Amino acid sequence: MATVAQWVSGTRPRTLPNSIAPVLVGAGAAHHIDEFNATWSLLALLVSVALQVGVNYANDYSDGIRGTDAHRVGPFRLVGSGSAEPRAVRAAAFAALGVAAVAGLVLVVLSGRYWLLAFGAVCIAAAWFYTGGRKPYGYAGLGELAVFLFFGPAAVLGTLYVQTGEVTGIGIGGAVAMGAFSTGVMIANSLRDIPTDVQAGKRTLATVLGDRDSRRLYLALVAIPFLITLAIGLRVPLALVGFLALPLVALGARRVAKGSKGRDLIPVLRDTGLAMLVWGIAVPAALVLG
Repeated sequence: MATVAQWVSGTRPRTLPNSIAPVLVGAGAAHHIDEFNATWSLLALLVSVALQVGVNYANDYSDGIRGTDAHRVGPFRLVGSGSAEPRAVRAAAFAALGVAAVAGLVLVVLSGRYWLLAFGAVCIAAAWFYTGGRKPYGYAGLGELAVFLFFGPAAVLGTLYVQTGEVTGIGIGGAVAMGAFSTGVMIANSLRDIPTDVQAGKRTLATVLGDRDSRRLYLALVAIPFLITLAIGLRVPLALVGFLALPLVALGARRVAKGSKGRDLIPVLRDTGLAMLVWGIAVPAALVLG
C-alpha cells in the first residue's frame, strides 16, 4: 500500500506552478482594469490546481497500465512502481477532476456565464484523454500543444474573462507567457524521456523533433516570456520585475544547452516551473501596484 508521502508525490508537486501561476496572471490582469474578484479568483485557482492533480494521477494510471513508466527516470510513479493499485489511482484522478467540476460549477453560477460550462467540460475531457482512452492525444505528439492552450490561454484568459467579461492585451500577453513556460516544462520532461518513450511507443513532440531540435525549442520557449515582459513593461514599467525569473531560467537553459540527459534534466523541470511561478507572482503584483 502506498504511503501518504507517496500519494502526495503522485500529485507531482513540482508541476503545480503550471496551474497556480496562470490564475495569478489572469487575476492580475483583471485587477489592472479594476474588475478583480477575490472569491472568483480563488475558485478559479481551485479549479486549476484540481485539474492539474487530476491529470497527474490520470497520467500515472494510464501510463502505468500501458507499461510506459516501467523504465522511466524522474518522478515517483504510483502504478509503475507497483506501490498502488491502478483502480485506486484512477479513483484519485476522478476525485480530483470532480473537485474541479464542482468548483467550476460554483464559479459559473456566481458569475452567470453559463456557456463556460462547456469550456469546463472540454478541460476535464482533455485532462483525462491526454493519456487515457484508446487513442490518447498525448501519444500522438499533441501534448505540448494542449499544455500551451490549457495552461496558457485557457487558464489565464478564463480567469480574466469570468471576472471581467472581456479579454485585454495584457491578458493575452500573460497567456502566451504562461503557455510558453508550461510548454517549456513539458519539452524538458519529454526530452528527458525520449529513450524510454521511443521504447514504449509513446509519440511526443520531442520524439518527433529529436534531441537537438527539442533543445532548441525549449530555449526558444523560455525566451518568449521575457520578450513579453518588455512589451508589458512599455505600459506598466513596474512589470519589468518579471526579469526576476531570468536567473532560474538561465539555470535550466544552461543544462539543456550543454546536452544534459536523463536524471540531469530533472532540475530543469524544477527551475523552469519555479521561474514560471516567480514570473506569475511578480508581474501580477506589478499590475496591481502599477
